[in-house]
Amino acid sequence: MDADVIRTYALGKRYGGKQALDRLDLALPAGQVHAVVGANGAGKSTLFRILLGFLAPSEGRATILGRDCDRLRPQDRARIGFVNEEHTLPAWMRVRQLVAMQHRHYPRWRQPAYDEVIGHYHVHDAQRVGQLSRGERAGLNLAMALAQSPELLILDEPTLGLDVVAKRAFLEALLHGNAARGCTVVYCSHQMEEVERVADNLVILEGGRLRHTGAPDDFCERVWHWIADIPFRAPDPATLPGLLQHQQIDGLHHYLVFDQGEAFGSVLRLAGARRVQHAAVGLDRAVNAFLSTHHAAPAAA
Repeated sequence: MDADVIRTYALGKRYGGKQALDRLDLALPAGQVHAVVGANGAGKSTLFRILLGFLAPSEGRATILGRDCDRLRPQDRARIGFVNEEHTLPAWMRVRQLVAMQHRHYPRWRQPAYDEVIGHYHVHDAQRVGQLSRGERAGLNLAMALAQSPELLILDEPTLGLDVVAKRAFLEALLHGNAARGCTVVYCSHQMEEVERVADNLVILEGGRLRHTGAPDDFCERVWHWIADIPFRAPDPATLPGLLQHQQIDGLHHYLVFDQGEAFGSVLRLAGARRVQHAAVGLDRAVNAFLSTHHAAPAAA
């Protein structure tokens, strides 16, 4: 496998007047779990559709497993597993019929991998797919995707709409055991608790652009929560460097700031703060604060 399983070069995609991807340069190395996050409209689904050869870019190019995405052959697609949020499967087929069909299509089929993953769910071979719950369909999709021995597994919001038990079963099947070993995973999710559990690398897209790539812990270290006791008038938020969020709670000012470090404490002291302190920020709060800064808001009435 190439050092990078996914590469994009100034990749762009326009829908009419909207720029869904904006000269995106992205490199995802093999052997890791990459979590791709971003607000709705960030370009995640467009990126996946281009990578899988379902959509042509407006400019630039992309490769997956070392091959141009617009030239994927059946043998290339056999190296890629894909599970999306819809979990759409033929409802009229019985589970054993569907699995047998997949087995015939993928020469590297590993039945032990299928058995290991499906063991997390109460799915019987004789059941029709239409009788399965959404969580069971998600498990069946994951089991079949891993049984085909993919070098790259793309998961696009696979736990969306699942209850807590089904989410746990999905993540346990993905994280533990042997089925997913040796497989590079690209995991798209809005659930930061899932990202914290699975990801080696965090990729943040915003407005079709790459805003961050690196370990989740590294991103959290870039966001600081400062708490200040300011007895008089607080500084205008527009003048504060790196500000993501500001709240006043019980007379104290709470600031979430990006890439400022200890220097922000000095700014608050110069503004008249009597006491300042800072605290660690979890991934969910850090990412949501970062993305909400440029999120579109309704126009004032």
